Amino acid sequence: MKYLLYIVILFVSLTYTGCYDLDRFPQQQLSPSTFWKTETHAKQAINACYTALRNNELYNTFFGMDCLSDIGFGYDAKGYWDISRGTWTSRTSIVLNRWKDTYDGVRRTNDVIRNVSAMDIDVEVKNEVIGEAKFLRALFYFFLMNHFGGVPIYDESVDYNAEYMNLLNPRSTLEQTREFILEDLNDAINILPAKWPQAEYGRATRGAAHALRGKVYLYNKEYAKAIVDFEEIVLDPANRGYGYELYSEYADLFTQVGHRSSEMIFSIQTFSEIGNALGLPYAHYLGSNATLGTSWNNVMPSNDLVNMYEWKDGRPFNWDDFIPGFTESEEIRLKTLRATLTSDRKSVESYPEYHEELLEMYEQRDPRMQQTIILPYTHYMGLVGGQERMTEFVYATGVAIVNGFVVVNRYNNGTHYMYLFRKFVPRGNEGGTIPNNYRAYIPIDFPIIRYADVLLMLAECYNEEGRINDAVNYINMVRSRPSTSLPAINSGPAWLEARTKQAVFERIYQERAVEFPAEGHRYYDLKRWNLAKEVMNNRDIMDIMGGVKYTTKFEDKDYLWPIPAAEIDNNPALEQNPGWQ
Repeated sequence: MKYLLYIVILFVSLTYTGCYDLDRFPQQQLSPSTFWKTETHAKQAINACYTALRNNELYNTFFGMDCLSDIGFGYDAKGYWDISRGTWTSRTSIVLNRWKDTYDGVRRTNDVIRNVSAMDIDVEVKNEVIGEAKFLRALFYFFLMNHFGGVPIYDESVDYNAEYMNLLNPRSTLEQTREFILEDLNDAINILPAKWPQAEYGRATRGAAHALRGKVYLYNKEYAKAIVDFEEIVLDPANRGYGYELYSEYADLFTQVGHRSSEMIFSIQTFSEIGNALGLPYAHYLGSNATLGTSWNNVMPSNDLVNMYEWKDGRPFNWDDFIPGFTESEEIRLKTLRATLTSDRKSVESYPEYHEELLEMYEQRDPRMQQTIILPYTHYMGLVGGQERMTEFVYATGVAIVNGFVVVNRYNNGTHYMYLFRKFVPRGNEGGTIPNNYRAYIPIDFPIIRYADVLLMLAECYNEEGRINDAVNYINMVRSRPSTSLPAINSGPAWLEARTKQAVFERIYQERAVEFPAEGHRYYDLKRWNLAKEVMNNRDIMDIMGGVKYTTKFEDKDYLWPIPAAEIDNNPALEQNPGWQ
């Protein structure tokens, strides 16, 4: 697929300019007299649909959705700040842009299905391209449904060139929207191959369609149907050769080393070369000032996430068990975590009293903690003055990048102490793979569905169907990844016991939190479990020293996003969601 990515940038710029608005005629159109003629045209067109995944409010900064949950913290991060504090409305920009950017993807897939169906090209190529478009259209509508509920359905029968002034459909019901998604996925499953040749890596597969269909069923609590789809991938009963498996090194999944491993079922493809870049802005939003020298760390892991990581023997972690009095005493927290720099601020004059104990504690925790998060007094390969340099993350007044420290850009005045993400954040200059003028666009693929997600979703379905042992088996598979290697649930000690439906659910709740940070799943997990209000309403988001940064708000109405007011202004047939104006 990579060779097609090179040509798609020009194609998209000529074809789909700006954000798509269902009530606005696109400024430029492909002429049927010159396009929609060859197999190359069909493949160029479907690649434009894949490129829509990077739209700003689709998956471009999807990692930031964790800011709306218990495992993330966000400052002024792409509108997440307003949503998490409950200050958003139907006119908040992220609401309108999420609607428009996703419908832009819908429009692209409809154009492909409509036009490719009429092309005189090889039937196999035609069917494969249409299958890809239907998978992507299902993904876009599933994205819309998870935010807004039932939405207007526009399919390939719509000629956007002729009907752009009449795209005024009312909202379909939630059930109708779901059925439309499932019909597309049924078609995709019957068309798409289990695998593509390596040169076509990244295109949607039959396995990706099964995984997404299983997810649609899971979100609707149709557990038996979801099991069939997930087992198709995990057990491969017809020997289709999917070949999915857990990658041995968790940390490498989110770097250029392992981002295209057999664990990835469907992901957003990226690349970077001299003069071009098609990546995602991980550095800008997740990184610190030591990341490429340009980053803001708008999106950070929460204290709650860090505290969720178990000891290596599977015991729950508690600060007070490690350092008595830590939770209640600010003085003890300062002794544990705050250092003093030398007068020239070039080195550490004195480390915290519990510095050595702190470093030893990290080594005794779930390895995913250090693989996901830059922890106090650990090191990170930064980029200082254009040169790669090992930097240390120190909590102290006066730390500066030029002196070799990781700087928390937004919160570094001596009174704020946050954690930082390591996951997805580029190390140094990633071996020179990031062009200087494209440092915001990091060539690391973003997973939308990976095998570990399918294993834990299958475990959840088994648990709901009363198959406790089967559920535990698949949770243990994720825990036993070689680089994680945590003890199995129900393997002896009392703290590893989980033999009831509720106890196993609590394990799934925990495991999904620590397995998928910065992948955007947590917010949707909490909503579908109907726990978002319980977990996220009136929750104080605190730094590690106990300082309250802000208090979250989540009301019943927030389970659905508001329909954008601007869309209702344009289309009076749209009805607003309950509780919104």
